[in-house]
Amino acid sequence: MIILARNLITGDGATLLKDGAVVVDKGKIRDVGPAREVVGRYPGESVVDYGDATILPGLFDMHVHLGYYYSQPDLANYDDFLIAYYAAKQAEIALTLGITTVRDLSSPHNLCKQLRLAGEKGYVAVPRIIHTDAGICMSGGHGHTDGIEQVDGADNIRAAIRRQRRDGADWIKLLTSHRSNIPEFTQEELEAAVDECHRRNIKTAVHAGTQPSIEMCINAGFDTIEHGTFMTVEQAEKMAQKGQAWTPTITAYTYLYEYCLKIKEEGGDLSNPVAAAAARDCDYFGPAAFAYRDNFKKLYDTGVTVLAGSDMVLYGAPPLPINRELAYMVEYGITPLEAIRTATANPARVLGLDGVTGQLVKGLEADVLVVEGDAAKDITALNHVKCVYLGGKIVYQR
Repeated sequence: MIILARNLITGDGATLLKDGAVVVDKGKIRDVGPAREVVGRYPGESVVDYGDATILPGLFDMHVHLGYYYSQPDLANYDDFLIAYYAAKQAEIALTLGITTVRDLSSPHNLCKQLRLAGEKGYVAVPRIIHTDAGICMSGGHGHTDGIEQVDGADNIRAAIRRQRRDGADWIKLLTSHRSNIPEFTQEELEAAVDECHRRNIKTAVHAGTQPSIEMCINAGFDTIEHGTFMTVEQAEKMAQKGQAWTPTITAYTYLYEYCLKIKEEGGDLSNPVAAAAARDCDYFGPAAFAYRDNFKKLYDTGVTVLAGSDMVLYGAPPLPINRELAYMVEYGITPLEAIRTATANPARVLGLDGVTGQLVKGLEADVLVVEGDAAKDITALNHVKCVYLGGKIVYQR
């Protein structure tokens, strides 16, 4: 099968082909190039022409919580069965948005492992899932009311990492900051976590949004810094030198800021604990949203690897809004092609999947997204998904 469109973005952050084509054969990309040349090389091959559209790699969302049910208004109804149905629905929504790979950074124990297995068995349609187990925080630390495992002390953290790895976690996640400048884990605990992971060839992410937690986590050597809300240029330069990646999650904090403004102006339903906590933290989200707006381009320009992640968990918010995340990046100063790379080639490399997916390159899996319009000129084209292929199979079509 040959897929054609007016525009083709390979995902490397620079390459745009006009009138491009992708050849899909047995679930993989067999060829990519100008449509006229590609069609000429494969006479008699079936052709699907999407016209004035853009073909690009399936997107990654590098910060999701497929099983985050804690903000549901009828929380008492959520037993293991309903949580699984909820997570399966989130995975289905991901596919409709063109997201073909997710990194889940904390869902209930065993949920993502079993959801991935259900997808492999054909019981449900899910994107490719890379996951941690539940995250790890200190006693009473950030996320402790949301199923995060509470652990104290370097040796106990090592033991928790070993348990989570035994139980199938691909990555490990720690959380070490909340809404203040008081770090939660000690430097010794952070370094023990990274050492335990890296000596066993496991990668590790950390929730760190404030100072000095960001600096502590960079020094400890975490593979990805999640949020890094108030990161400095000097810290981003250090991350670039150390080969660490940054997942800013601009949309989550900006949405929470706008949500707080709405509550102040109009009031709102604060019956669920997540909404109530957001309302209490209103004074934090304004400076956080402005920090992304004012600093994103300067941080990006240091050369630090940027990863697109949505981290949307508030009830009523748009699920997995990776399209909005990339739109904010463009609004704050980078090109659409650069923004798309943060959701394609960059995460593939960080996850060790660059030999599997992440670009439209011969030999990789045929994870392909088709959107209306020219996404290289207008990033909001990602709002208009036409078709999504995962391993060469259509998993969503409008």
